[in-house]
Amino acid sequence: MVAQVNKSFGNHHVLKDVSIAVPQGEFCTLLGPSGCGKTTLLRLVAGLELPDSGNICLGGQDVTTLPANKRQVNTVFQSYALFPHLNVIENISFGLKARHLESRFITAKVKRMLEMLDLGELGKRFPNQLSGGQKQRVALARALVNEPRVLLLDEPMSALDPHLRTQVQTELLELHRQIETTFVMVTHDQGEAMFMGGYLAVMKDGQMIQMGSPREVYSRPKNKFMAEFLWGANILPATRCGDKRWDTPVGQLESTDQVPWPRGYLAIRPELIVLGPSQLENRAGVNSVQALVQRAIYRGPSVELTLTPGPLKVVTSPRFNPQPGDAVSLLFPSDDLVALEGPTGPDELAALTTAPPPRQNEFPALTERAA
Repeated sequence: MVAQVNKSFGNHHVLKDVSIAVPQGEFCTLLGPSGCGKTTLLRLVAGLELPDSGNICLGGQDVTTLPANKRQVNTVFQSYALFPHLNVIENISFGLKARHLESRFITAKVKRMLEMLDLGELGKRFPNQLSGGQKQRVALARALVNEPRVLLLDEPMSALDPHLRTQVQTELLELHRQIETTFVMVTHDQGEAMFMGGYLAVMKDGQMIQMGSPREVYSRPKNKFMAEFLWGANILPATRCGDKRWDTPVGQLESTDQVPWPRGYLAIRPELIVLGPSQLENRAGVNSVQALVQRAIYRGPSVELTLTPGPLKVVTSPRFNPQPGDAVSLLFPSDDLVALEGPTGPDELAALTTAPPPRQNEFPALTERAA
């Protein structure tokens, strides 16, 4: 869909050789920190901006220089952009009337949209008489009634309260299942991106960093940025000391990942570290680490621990109730230790070169302390 696209505003290079291909009918979510270029990319696809270089194709057709009104694309903006002087039916039918279609055809299409988005009883209301969720559904109906090849959504749920946001997310996914339209949604909310995206694309500093299913992107981060950005994985400087064995600040660890670098980083998600000692009995000390609890935060469905050495972050079940100062045993499953791409800049190389040597486990096991 987008190939080697570049876009600058003055001296600010907003998009840098961005490429992404979204299969027809897929739900794609663009995620990244503020200012990374997500909305600019969306505007280029919509035809609201023109790229400095590169190509944009929709359904095999090059639309790079095609005006916005000639593209089979509709956009739902963050503000919804409803016409305040038109009621719901008039807002939805506006684009169809602008194309001078038969009134019978327009009435049938608008009726279908009202039914699909549960707006049947709101047809005569004006935007100032609607709730946030209702406005969002009207904006969707107005976009979908034109049968676009691609529906673009720019932070469409950012103005909704948490409860309504969850409800609308579910409704939007159900709507996507009913129609054969490609959805591309911009968001900065990681939870929303995981929930919505069948296909997730993460951007940083105008570049596409990693693409794939939410599960792939989350569980197998490509590099240090990805591991830190998506809910903060534990990142350990690592030096190869065997075929699959690495020296790290918490001791020697084994990973099933195969990587070419002799020195780099291993990452593991906080919820994938197993808190013991009962879970460790059959592992004979492989990837087993002894640690002390620094801080424990109760979150209701989980407990977040900060541990030394590290500092390590662990998310565990609330049935465990360790307190600061307690000794615990940890297991790092070798399949969940991800070897990240090697350092790419002088700062990272310097940090690895000057990293302290690996520490020996200096905390007694719980059984020893109890004795």
